Amino acid sequence: MLARRGHHPEGNTVKFKHVATAGAVALAAAIALTSCASTPSATPGASNNATSAATPLDTTLTGTITAGGSSAQANAQTAWSTAFHTQVAGTTINYDKSQGSGGGVTNWLAGSYDFAGSDAALTAAQQTSSQANCGAGGALDLPAYLSGVAIIYNLPGVTGLKLSSATLAKIFTLQVKTWNDPAIAADNPGASLPSTAITVVTRSDGSGTTANFTTYLHDVQPSIFTQAAGTAWPVAGTSGQQGGSGVVNTVTAGAGTIGYADHSSIGTATAADIQVGTAKTFVTYSAKGATNAFAAAATTTPSTKGDLTQVLDYSKITNKDSYPIPLLSYQILCTTFKDPAQAKVTKAYLGYIGSEIGQAIAAKNAGSAPLPAAILADVQKSLALVK
Repeated sequence: MLARRGHHPEGNTVKFKHVATAGAVALAAAIALTSCASTPSATPGASNNATSAATPLDTTLTGTITAGGSSAQANAQTAWSTAFHTQVAGTTINYDKSQGSGGGVTNWLAGSYDFAGSDAALTAAQQTSSQANCGAGGALDLPAYLSGVAIIYNLPGVTGLKLSSATLAKIFTLQVKTWNDPAIAADNPGASLPSTAITVVTRSDGSGTTANFTTYLHDVQPSIFTQAAGTAWPVAGTSGQQGGSGVVNTVTAGAGTIGYADHSSIGTATAADIQVGTAKTFVTYSAKGATNAFAAAATTTPSTKGDLTQVLDYSKITNKDSYPIPLLSYQILCTTFKDPAQAKVTKAYLGYIGSEIGQAIAAKNAGSAPLPAAILADVQKSLALVK
C-alpha cells in the first residue's frame, strides 16, 4: 500500500502573468470553461459558483504564489494558473516543475514555497518536520490531480505491446533483459519481437511518480518486486533521468527503451497496454479507467486534522474497466501560515484547483481524471481550516 512520502532554479518555473503564445492557444479551452462560471457574487454554495465551493472566488485578491514540485502536475498547473489569473488578475502563480515531488517537498519544508505539488503524501517524519513552519497543526495533504502512470517504450517495428504485471516487475528489476524474452512473448502471442537489449529508464530524482509505480509493483507482484516502495528508484543499473520529461525524452530518443511517466507528459511516446487483475486482460490508459481504479483502491488515512492522505492498494484494482496504475497527486500546505494574506490567496488558488471547474480544466488540458465529488467536498472543508 502507498505509504505517506514525501533548490529552486528559475528556468523551469511557470510564471502566469506572461504566458507564451503557443501555451495560450492550447489553453483557450480552459479559459472558455472558466468564463462560463458565474460571477464572484454568486450565492455561496450554489452549483454555478466559480469555484464550486463554499466561498465565492474573490477577484480582488492580489499577490504572488510560489510553489513547485510534481512534474506530473505540470500541464495541469499551466492550465489552472492561466485560468485562475484570468479570473483574479492581481495574482501571479510561479510553479517550478523542475523539482519533482521530492524537491518540491524539500523546498516547502524549508519555507521556500507556499505549497508543494507532490505525487506522494508526506511521511510521518515530514509531517512532524512541517510543524517548524506550520505550527502545531502541521500540514495538509490535499488530493488535487488524478491520472495514471504510463509505461512508455520505443521498439521500432513493434506496436500494440501488452505487458503483464509479472513481466513489468521482471523488466524493471532487470530480470528480463531482451525484448524477445519468453515472458514478453507470452504476453504478445504472434508478435515479432527483436532480440534487442532492453534499456530501463527511471527517475534519478525524488519522485512521487516513482513512489506510485514502485508501490504498484510491490502490491501486485511482491514476490518479484521485493524492493521497498518509495520516491527513490530502488534498483541499481537503470538509466536514471531527471524529471518526467527526462524519462520521456530518453525513451523516445533511444531504441529498445522502456520507462514510466505520468500519462499527461508522454507526448507522442508509445504506451503499452497493462494487465489488470490476474486474467490476461490488458487495458489502455483512460481518465475513466483511472477514476474506476481510484474508487477501488483508495482509503483516506489522515495524519492530522483535515489531512486527506489517500492510501492506494493496487492489488484491489481488478476490474477490466480500470487502469491498473492510477497516479494521485497532492497539494501540500500549512494549516497555519505565518502571513494571513498569503494564506488567503493560496487557499483561493488551491480551492479553485479543488473545484469542479478546476478539475474540468485539468481534464481538458492534461487528460486527467476529475476527482470524485466527495473528495472535492472534503478538500474544501480542509481548506476552511487553514489560516
